[in-house]
Amino acid sequence: MSLKDKIIKSEYRSLIDNVVQDFYIPLLHESTSYKRAVGFFSSSALVEISKGIADMAKDGGKIEIVASPYLSDDDIQAIKEGYENRQKIIEGALIRQLSDEHEDYYSMERLNLLAHLISDGILDIRIAYTDKDNEIGMYHEKMGILEDKDGNHVAFSGSMNESMTAMSINYETIDVFCDWREAEADRVKLKENAFYSMWNNVEPSLKVLEFPNISDVLIEKYRNKDPNFDIDHEQFKRRILAYGSILQGMSNSSGAQVGARIPADVELHEYQKEAIAAWVGENYRGIFDMATGTGKTYTGLGAISKLSEDLNDDLAVIIVAPYKHLVEQWVEDIVKFNMKPIIAYGDPAHKDWRKKFSKAITDQKIRRDKRFLCVVTTNVTFASPDFQERIDKIKSPILLVVDEAHNFGARSYAKHLDDRFAYRLALSATLERHRDDEGTALLYSFFGKKCIEYPLERAIDEDKLTPYKYYPILVYLSELELESYEQLSYEMSKCMIKDKHGKYKLSKRGEILALKRSRVVAGAMQKLEALKREITPYKDDNNILVYCGATRVIDDSDTSSDDESDIRQIEAVTKILGNELNMNVARFTSEENMEERALIKEHFQDGGKLQAIVAIKCLDEGVNIPGIRTAFILASTTNPKEYIQRRGRVLRKAANKPFAEIYDFVTLPRPLDSVSGLTIEQANRDKTLVKNELARIKEFGRLALNSMLANNLIWDIQEAYHLNETDLEKEGEDFE
Repeated sequence: MSLKDKIIKSEYRSLIDNVVQDFYIPLLHESTSYKRAVGFFSSSALVEISKGIADMAKDGGKIEIVASPYLSDDDIQAIKEGYENRQKIIEGALIRQLSDEHEDYYSMERLNLLAHLISDGILDIRIAYTDKDNEIGMYHEKMGILEDKDGNHVAFSGSMNESMTAMSINYETIDVFCDWREAEADRVKLKENAFYSMWNNVEPSLKVLEFPNISDVLIEKYRNKDPNFDIDHEQFKRRILAYGSILQGMSNSSGAQVGARIPADVELHEYQKEAIAAWVGENYRGIFDMATGTGKTYTGLGAISKLSEDLNDDLAVIIVAPYKHLVEQWVEDIVKFNMKPIIAYGDPAHKDWRKKFSKAITDQKIRRDKRFLCVVTTNVTFASPDFQERIDKIKSPILLVVDEAHNFGARSYAKHLDDRFAYRLALSATLERHRDDEGTALLYSFFGKKCIEYPLERAIDEDKLTPYKYYPILVYLSELELESYEQLSYEMSKCMIKDKHGKYKLSKRGEILALKRSRVVAGAMQKLEALKREITPYKDDNNILVYCGATRVIDDSDTSSDDESDIRQIEAVTKILGNELNMNVARFTSEENMEERALIKEHFQDGGKLQAIVAIKCLDEGVNIPGIRTAFILASTTNPKEYIQRRGRVLRKAANKPFAEIYDFVTLPRPLDSVSGLTIEQANRDKTLVKNELARIKEFGRLALNSMLANNLIWDIQEAYHLNETDLEKEGEDFE
């Protein structure tokens, strides 16, 4: 066959076409010569250039590449000032682009193949740069010419660089011309003449030179075994036979990709790509510690896609999220990455998950087009005997991805973290477990080290999250509430026991008392009066969140359970907003089903009649409602995981949202001007609550646009209770 026998489109767009499999591989298979002018020279560009050339190289074809060096500002300045020999500077810049970071199987195989082709004289690389009036510039033209044994030519040009990002992620386009098409013959000839002029260094104002040392470095750096000329067939799961027919090797009957892949319309940020690369370097194990709203889910899905491709799609992926609504949220994104997940949890809509899971495991063993398997489930279902029994039957490598992974430090989940999972990924904005060093250590021991730390301050600085203003609103316990708080504190003091490490902790009864005490603070009646005062100026606005409820209880159920005091508070808040201020509000709690929640989110986002959401607990982890502009937080938690998650809900980017506002109802035992009249014993009893509230004010205030407001309040509280920084560093006794 020849190039003329191939179906060749006039244009290829990366959002529509698989350029490697639909253009490069079939056309290069029929070619005897490949001339390519690309963008910047780098090892990753060489990896991409190699896709499709193995067959033609094995049959004696010839490959000529022209690339441009990536010169830093210092390089260009040094050339201008003549500090060093120009070619030496360019050579140094080229060598810097030969990375040591390629560790995945396919990249190393391809670089080894290229090193052999250079050594055998099949592949030749020359370096181009512009040189006009002694000004050095980059050569940016991107085009290629293919020629077959019959002298037919195909030329192409366009915006696509030879890099993984351009080939598979960015939105790129190439235009294609064939010389046997009469209207296109002149275009092909122009490209041929241009490449000839470049290659022979006769193009005006363009220098194209050989760099023998670069070839030597490439050979020394990457050649380490016999070349793998079957690499294209292995990686892309299709065989292109000598007579030109294409067999679907491991892809499904429709020709679609079997495993996970990053979609062409998804552009990962550099920090996400770096996180994935670091995870690969840690043998596909690690932790993505990323602030809420910075793209943990897409980074995780990008990591799944990378491993799937590296393992030739022979992989079982198990994704675990805390709640049903988060599983559904994951599914929305999973399907974009070319996966068809089995949804597994106790719900009538998914009651047949056991049958589907078992069938998928069987199919994986006997069908080549079913070797990729993805299941997404809740924490509770993951820990169930039915689910664990099926994991034991999986024969392919397993990747375990755990969202909000701090929950897996609990003993009921941690006991299932074992060697069945060859590959591991933890996602969390707050992996450290509150007052549970043992559980935190277990998570690090199983998942490995952090592959990325992307904190809130960096996310705001880099415009990935919205800046915010913080308004701490002081409220105080009533006389009855304070009496109850002090009585519970006294009873808790009698419930201290030593753990196995000799440290004091609360007994089971003490933990129950601590929960009751935290609910006294969360349900302080003054909060309702203060809320009405603070929210009244916003009564005609939209995109408002009011966060009610007490400290969240972690248990082994799929839904939150709210006690009577929580419900009373949310009902009172709903009444204030809806009846007294005539606002359009909706509750967002565990009582609303999935469909109702989806509808609430839709109406809230579209800027219509729904002005405010009144929520309890279930917004703590993972729920994505970027439209929130103003939050009123009544829930007084001392658990950093919870208040960091709650702040993250408010800071997600959205249109027409230059900044967010957070009103935090800070609860103190009594007005500050009355503290001076207390006995030392009375003041000391206050300090546990005071220090816990101060910790949250400091955390919220330190990154706020109006940080002085929080700082002034902190100074006032510290002065009233005679607290210094040493006092604040000591943990309070508020076990939750």
